[in-house]
Amino acid sequence: MPLSDAQRVRIEPLLPDRTPKRDGRWRNHREVIDAIAFKFQTGTQWVHLPEKYGNWQGPQPAANVGRRRHLGTRLHRANWVVSVDSTILRAHQHAAGAVKGAPAGERDDHAIGRSRGGLTTKLRPSADGNRRPLAFVLTAGQPGDAPAFTGVMTQLRVPRQHGRLRTGPDMVLADKAYSLRAIREHLRRRGVQAVIAVRADQKAHRR
Repeated sequence: MPLSDAQRVRIEPLLPDRTPKRDGRWRNHREVIDAIAFKFQTGTQWVHLPEKYGNWQGPQPAANVGRRRHLGTRLHRANWVVSVDSTILRAHQHAAGAVKGAPAGERDDHAIGRSRGGLTTKLRPSADGNRRPLAFVLTAGQPGDAPAFTGVMTQLRVPRQHGRLRTGPDMVLADKAYSLRAIREHLRRRGVQAVIAVRADQKAHRR
């Protein structure tokens, strides 16, 4: 997807100066960024970039220069996207019959519950736009995803170059399991854009 005008203005201060230097200059920031994005979105080889992006030997060295200067990390910090989801983990057969109660700091149910698949634990991770894990919460396997959403978000603690830890992303991505009004309002109050799929029954109610 090509850069929009608003995106280009936002990242312009992070891009290299176009005057000639040791690494050479980029012929056109917008064209090069669009070419790099197309390459990594589609998985194509540099030599097979569409002609509209010009000579592939422009974007490919620019991407290498960007890696050396950690440009991708700097661009990512300009727009912090967090994905939230969950997955089921089967408990070992010896988990049955565990001693009741839990040590300090551990859940009373040991994050083990009984669901359709037997004894299970649900792992609820969050990850950034580069698929790097940020935090996770363990719960018993039977509860739904939505009730644990706030707990996952409160675990976010990302270091900044200066100052306090960052706890609020710019955007949250999630599937239909998180499509609740309470979650959308929770994010809206914190100035976070919600990109959450809408369930079919919710779409019907909106008509």
